[in-house]
Amino acid sequence: MRTRFILIQTSHAGNVGGAARAMKVMGFDDLVLVAPRWSNVLRREETIQRASGANDVLANARVVETLDEALDGISHLCATAMTPRDFGPPTRAPREHFAQLLAEAAVPDAVQPEGVAFLFGSERFGMRNEDVYRCHVCLSIPTSPGFGSLNLAAAVQLIAYDWRQAMGGFALPPVTPQRPAADAASLAGMLSHLEQALVAVDFLDPEAPKKLMPRLNQLFNRAQPTPEEIHILRGVAKAMLQTAHKAKR
Repeated sequence: MRTRFILIQTSHAGNVGGAARAMKVMGFDDLVLVAPRWSNVLRREETIQRASGANDVLANARVVETLDEALDGISHLCATAMTPRDFGPPTRAPREHFAQLLAEAAVPDAVQPEGVAFLFGSERFGMRNEDVYRCHVCLSIPTSPGFGSLNLAAAVQLIAYDWRQAMGGFALPPVTPQRPAADAASLAGMLSHLEQALVAVDFLDPEAPKKLMPRLNQLFNRAQPTPEEIHILRGVAKAMLQTAHKAKR
């Protein structure tokens, strides 16, 4: 489903770059700016810096004068506003609406949206009522009742994330295989070495060892140290023995 992010009358160039970056990490690249404060906003240094590598999204972005131009090829419009309007489209949380939208689109013979657009208003004034009224839904991101003011780029990131997740998300990268644990013989040798060191520093009384070594054995069995970690522990035991011998000279 075609997805477009539309920023209306954006006043801060950095937010345009931040929005581009937010879109890119979620796999979107259709960005349209409606009457931004700076006509060259896509080329401004602050924009490029805040995009942080999302230059392809900026290169693909368009600047238009009217919202009508930005809506070409789009049939489902989602306004974003923190405050519900007395009149206009229903206000829903993003996840709730996305689940409903995709469920309706999955019904056999259902009319499929040609494209979905997310509209974001200016940083100072938000969305105008007349723009909200054109939309099918008003998305309101659930926030703390005491402070619901979101940065524009942050709002784009949240909407982009929820929409991507609703469409299936991205598979997590494969887990790096863990290094094999040390074999039983290596573990036993390390424990013997460690036991000598503990005796040397007077931590373990060989006449009354109690269950210290069996407990340490169980601890290392749970930890499953690698051969490299066994080597480190034997190095620690060696240093303990050397220090104890020097102290007793």
